[in-house]
Amino acid sequence: MARLTRKPLWRGAVGLLAGLYFLVPVAASVIFTVDVPGQGFTLDAYSGIVSADGFTDSLLLTLELAAATIVLVMVLLVPALVAVRLGAPRLRPVLEIICSLPLVVPSVALVSGYSSVLRWGPEHLSRTPLFQTFTAVQDKRFPFVLVLAYTVMALPLAYRALDSGLRAVDVRVLVEAARSCGASAPRAVLQVVLPNLRGALLNASFLTLALVLGEYTVGALLGYQPFAVWIVNTGGNQAQLSVAVSVLSLVVTWMLLLVFAALGRPRDRSRSLSRSSRRAGRDAAAPAPIAQEVA
Repeated sequence: MARLTRKPLWRGAVGLLAGLYFLVPVAASVIFTVDVPGQGFTLDAYSGIVSADGFTDSLLLTLELAAATIVLVMVLLVPALVAVRLGAPRLRPVLEIICSLPLVVPSVALVSGYSSVLRWGPEHLSRTPLFQTFTAVQDKRFPFVLVLAYTVMALPLAYRALDSGLRAVDVRVLVEAARSCGASAPRAVLQVVLPNLRGALLNASFLTLALVLGEYTVGALLGYQPFAVWIVNTGGNQAQLSVAVSVLSLVVTWMLLLVFAALGRPRDRSRSLSRSSRRAGRDAAAPAPIAQEVA
């Protein structure tokens, strides 16, 4: 009985300490933004966020970069993971090692490599069509080089989220069930496998979005001003405004996490398998009666 009563106490203590570890700095930041010496309580730091110079441009740029990064990460990882699960399971460790490499390479080293390539390209390719490519990826209005850098940095996070989702479902059974209903292999993946990976896709997208919103090193060293760089630059002149933006972005990130968690709630797997397989079969072609009975 003593063991049974101690476990919840230890869990509660750990949860309380973890909550204090995260909430105390946030509470201190909020107090710093609303308590102005000589004025008392004021919300000027929050009311001036939207009208702050550079806020809208940096936020929109970061959201555009995040959307492009999420699309590129999904285009690279989802087909590779599904193909490895279906046709080459022995290559799974190789894919895992490749996707985990950014964890052991510091961001500063990555930026140093990007800078060297970006300097080398215009010098040696000035008379080739590739010169325009090097110029385009460095456009200040939409620096695609940041998308490439963020994609590399997001690979370990997105891989873990997608791999966990694929472990929870039997991809081969899903594809075979859809094929038995008359669906082609691409249609089976799109209409059967991906709907069952909804939670994993949302988790990977959220992790990528959070990384892009908070990444500072790459943007600052390459000379661009995404949202995180703007916050740091603003903090030198307007400390309260910078902290207020950080608190607001943290709250928005938590809200997005709750929304993604609600959207990614698992549904009944047998019903999802049956509905997805039949829908894929109906959209592909009129299946045979035997295939319908099997499904």
